[in-house]
Amino acid sequence: MDAILRWGVDVVLWLQQASPTLDALFKTLTFLGSEEFYLLLLPFVYWSVDRVVGMRLIVLLSFSSLANTTVKLLAAQPRPFAYDARVTAITTETSFGFPSGHTQNTVAVLGYLGSRVRTRWFWFVAGVLMLGVPLSRIYLGVHFPTDVLGGYVIGALVLWLFLRFWKPIERWFCQLGLVWQLTIATFAPLALLAVRASESVTTGVGAMVGMGVGLVLERRWVRFETAGPILHRALRLLIGLVVLVGLWAGLKSLFAGVDPALVFRFVRYALVGIWGALGAPWLFVRVKIAGQSTMPA
Repeated sequence: MDAILRWGVDVVLWLQQASPTLDALFKTLTFLGSEEFYLLLLPFVYWSVDRVVGMRLIVLLSFSSLANTTVKLLAAQPRPFAYDARVTAITTETSFGFPSGHTQNTVAVLGYLGSRVRTRWFWFVAGVLMLGVPLSRIYLGVHFPTDVLGGYVIGALVLWLFLRFWKPIERWFCQLGLVWQLTIATFAPLALLAVRASESVTTGVGAMVGMGVGLVLERRWVRFETAGPILHRALRLLIGLVVLVGLWAGLKSLFAGVDPALVFRFVRYALVGIWGALGAPWLFVRVKIAGQSTMPA
């Protein structure tokens, strides 16, 4: 294993010869696979494009993140900058390295969107990002090439499992009572905290719980629809993102230095998730910039 990691360090060092000239380019590419980017993409699809596709993207990304965190904990592999002092950490990461979450999520999310869009221009953009985002992670010194390869493999597997099994699982879940739905949405992610209550795990679990509970309650109480004029769709995105970013950044500032830090981090991301899945759709219906389905949940 050490021989493979040493080879990986050589690859990272070779790429970092272009630093700082290409730092801005690769930081931009890495942003397109980051938590912050998905905070923009998922609400855009869910609120303003297609609610069902957006909901499924949320579930898919949650499943992918859960799988990534689990494998990271099992592998417990250091990142290149922690393994070899010659590697420069051009961006900051605190979790284990294998597999690359940016790579895995890019493959899963863009692969699913590609299965729905089915146009050449989208697959061209997706192909560029599926190459560029993983390469950026190596260049920035936070992943070995093997981490990226693992991200490709697990991302493709997650995508295949989702496309193959999600629809029957979705039908089964929708037939459950409200209490069972909320129990699964809450305690399935929480089980991961029993394994390791780290910052990155708490972030993912908090977001998954918030979004899961929000999605369940939205179908029971709100049932908003994305159809409507372009102006209404744009207003949804603008209003929703202003509140979402305000919650995300405001709670980060409010909870800074407050203990227990992990508890407040969980609360922060759970509230962001609940707003995105439930709070924003409720507001859109109330101010009449979104329709409401008359079909029972």
